[in-house]
Amino acid sequence: MDNRDEVSAFLKSRRAKITPEQASLPVYGQRRVPGLRRGEVAMLAGVSVEYYTRLERGNLGGVSDSVLDALAQALRLGDTERDHLYALARAAGTGPARGQRRPKKATVRPSVLRIVEGLRDQPAYLRNRRMDILAANPLARALHCELFETEPVNTCRFVFLDPRATRLYPDWERVAREGVGALRVEVAKNPYDRELSNLVGELSTRSDAFRTLWGAHDVHVFTEGTKRFLHPAVGEMELVHETLDLPGDEGLSLTVYSADPGTPAADALQLLASWAATQQQETAAKQAESER
Repeated sequence: MDNRDEVSAFLKSRRAKITPEQASLPVYGQRRVPGLRRGEVAMLAGVSVEYYTRLERGNLGGVSDSVLDALAQALRLGDTERDHLYALARAAGTGPARGQRRPKKATVRPSVLRIVEGLRDQPAYLRNRRMDILAANPLARALHCELFETEPVNTCRFVFLDPRATRLYPDWERVAREGVGALRVEVAKNPYDRELSNLVGELSTRSDAFRTLWGAHDVHVFTEGTKRFLHPAVGEMELVHETLDLPGDEGLSLTVYSADPGTPAADALQLLASWAATQQQETAAKQAESER
């Protein structure tokens, strides 16, 4: 798999976002291109125009770390964008034998599953690099009750293909942008993950919003932050979330939601737990009735 188109589009998109004023460059006459010219980026990075042109055509194979650092500085890349550039450089020129032809299928170890299920007062779930949720505790299932109505459970499919997502997430635009950015990071790291590529292709075909955001070439890494929910049974709540990668399980990460004690969000979580318990009781009663 050749990633030259991906490299080229990313570098062009970053160059287009920087104005000469931001780069402390003089402006003469009318400019025909948005952002910086190739020659200006080359000058800022300390390389020749011919060399930068080769890079922007997608040829990052064999590029040194010092050049990548200079390029990242010239394009004013953030930490996540810089890491993305390095991931693209590592993947450049690697064939299936050296790349990742078939990444190992992620499995949930029993000890990790016990951690997820042991967080009884906090919604917690485990996901893979394709945004499939592999395990979740009851409170997480209650928080994302509509998401868990579909199989396989995939957060990006829900965000872009289920109209209920715009109601569940009042800040849907931000949620959507971050989800696409996270997928973009994973594609650069795992260019030979066929299921990941298929997911991107499916969402690009079925969602105009996804296709537009994907074309922006923005990147994102989930760490910590806040997210607002408008739950169909509990109402609005704003929760803190932490996402932790599992070093012993490549490609898996644990996401946990919480609320500060004594806040409306904490009260909403308690109400959500009561609602979830009631739902479980009703489901168990219906199942027992059907088995009679």
